[in-house]
Amino acid sequence: MNDKLPPRNLWTVSEDRFDPSKQHHAETIFTIGNGYLSTRGAFEEGFPGDRRATFIHGVFDAAPVVFTELANAPDWLPMVIHLDGERFSLASGKALSYRRTVDLYTGVLRREVTWMSPSGKIAAIVFERFASLADPHTLLIRCQIIPQFDGWVSVSGTVKGDTDNEGLAHWKWLEQGRQGQGAYLLNETRKSGIRCATAMQLRLVQGGLQEEAFCDVDNAPMITLKLAAVAGQPIIVDKFVAIATSRDVPDPLSKALGHLANIVDWERALQQHAHAWEQEWQRVDVVIEGDDEAQLALRFNLFQMLIAAPRNDERVNIGAKTLSGFGYRGHCFWDTEIFMLPLFIYTSPDIARNLLNYRYHNLPAARKNARSNGWEGAQFPWESADTGEEVTPRFVPHFSDPTKLVRIWTGDIEIHISADVAWGAYHYWQATGDDAWFIERGAELILDTAKFWASRAEYNPETGKYEYNDVIGPDEYHEHVDNNYYTNRMAQWNLETALQALQWLKENAPAKAQELTASLDLSEERLKKWQDVIARMTFHILPSGLIEQFEGYFDRKDVDLQALEPRAISVQALFGIEETNQTQALKQPDVLMAFHVLRDLYSEEQLKVNEAYYTPRTDHTFGSSLGPSIQAIIACRVGKPDEAYEHFIRAARADLRDVRGNAGDGIHAASAAGTWQAVVFGFAGLHVTPDDWSATPRLPAGWKRLSFKFFHRGELQVVDIPGG
Repeated sequence: MNDKLPPRNLWTVSEDRFDPSKQHHAETIFTIGNGYLSTRGAFEEGFPGDRRATFIHGVFDAAPVVFTELANAPDWLPMVIHLDGERFSLASGKALSYRRTVDLYTGVLRREVTWMSPSGKIAAIVFERFASLADPHTLLIRCQIIPQFDGWVSVSGTVKGDTDNEGLAHWKWLEQGRQGQGAYLLNETRKSGIRCATAMQLRLVQGGLQEEAFCDVDNAPMITLKLAAVAGQPIIVDKFVAIATSRDVPDPLSKALGHLANIVDWERALQQHAHAWEQEWQRVDVVIEGDDEAQLALRFNLFQMLIAAPRNDERVNIGAKTLSGFGYRGHCFWDTEIFMLPLFIYTSPDIARNLLNYRYHNLPAARKNARSNGWEGAQFPWESADTGEEVTPRFVPHFSDPTKLVRIWTGDIEIHISADVAWGAYHYWQATGDDAWFIERGAELILDTAKFWASRAEYNPETGKYEYNDVIGPDEYHEHVDNNYYTNRMAQWNLETALQALQWLKENAPAKAQELTASLDLSEERLKKWQDVIARMTFHILPSGLIEQFEGYFDRKDVDLQALEPRAISVQALFGIEETNQTQALKQPDVLMAFHVLRDLYSEEQLKVNEAYYTPRTDHTFGSSLGPSIQAIIACRVGKPDEAYEHFIRAARADLRDVRGNAGDGIHAASAAGTWQAVVFGFAGLHVTPDDWSATPRLPAGWKRLSFKFFHRGELQVVDIPGG
């Protein structure tokens, strides 16, 4: 795939008007990052009501109700401009022109404003910024001002430690000072004790300097340059910033100052950064010809995943809202393994391994979680943060009545995540052939989660079968159900795969097999119990092949979802939590998810029967953001590419168009990564086995070409599919 760089409009997300009522959505859309941190697209000069935030992987601090959250890091953005004493702000004066763009190919955010001050002073102001992918500790802003008056201009650069998470302050001030031509700030989280050093320098590139001043304001050191303004003559000021934390090194201040000193100039840093992005896109880009919206939306979603992906840290994960917003507090879910991991397994295996190593490092917490619930083995938490302990809140305000509290049961009974983690480990191993990792870490993840499933299984003497009762499946419209199909089938798969993994270890790494047999107490008696649970697992399947999502599902009230249209809220918001629980309406179809995850274990006829039943009962638009991409894959597999496209484009638009009205909380990471799966596994029909791969294309109408790359057992493969 030697494509020349396509037209820039297919790499550029832009807005031509600033709408304050949509600023939080825009802040999410214009997030930039580099896998170490991400910064929302708030304005450098600020704007009333903004949710300005920078989130650094792994920097968690205690928070009420939600246990812990990513702490909004010290703010590196502020650059305040005065034109003859009048402060530049889009909240005052008048914007004569406005345009903001993010170049997905280079990761550069650019904003161009022609502004007239309240007294009539006019200037063209351009901000550019990027979080370096070449050096993830460095951040750069370039400000260009072209005044249309004679007088003076001042530019002030600040780093501010008084940030908060929607009202909750996490940082205490330690020290600050002047260092050469720059300034620094050192803060520490209040509970977790993580120190963060932020170093800053302003460099005058073009313009006549009249005065430079350093203002030593507590928790907000500031450097100000006062410059001569001559009509038509550009002024250019660069702000260089470096950030490091005590998670990186014992002395983060020295590290931050060192990275700051290494920035030669804007041009050199930008060149290195752009080269790093070019290398990323050489592996990850997907080319769609004939559908510009799909092409740009897919690249946008891939960009959001790449800026959140940890490249140099195996003790962090990707949260459900990436690093782009306050939603879900930076916690990660099954979203990582089932939706995000496949993207990285096939395009960036090192990142995939880091994500799985996060789970491996948190095995002690998963074991503790199982013990506290009365089980054996490793039970991974529904919501996980830095330590791997369960951090799902027990109660949250009701979505329609904040005076009431809603009990959140997912942390107690949505247990399928343990099998999802095992599936991720196995999938990575099968696709990459990374035997060394599997021997040292992956096999233990699969074996210890299997141990949990055997312990959690309940034997029913009346049926002679094993059950998992009082659970929640992926379809969270239905709580406290028995024998959820996805949960039971994934538990069975986990146990089956654990036995196979142990046998593989005995044949290929006997010392490791012996070690794990002893440390996990994998006695013959225990393994026989595993086999018994596998053989006698409870499923409810009709002679036609139709699978009941959970016990009693077919007896619940059927709802004609089409008759409820048009609507702008979910079925659950329309009917209420309890009433929805008594219907067949689905947030997402668990049975079809099982068909996707375990695709080789079902016949084509059985897939068609279940797709025909569950698709019309699913709340596609306002249910789970996780569902549409998987639904697109299933539709492709049953020969409905045009219907698949409807699901795909719904996922592709989720954040760009704010389909669910909550993109201001951050990117829907599972949906973003799922768009790649929909294209690659759905429309391209990619099917990978350890020995080979094949593609069965089902391109939607209008697509003239689909091309992408992926790794298979360490070798980069190229797929190029012509359209109709």
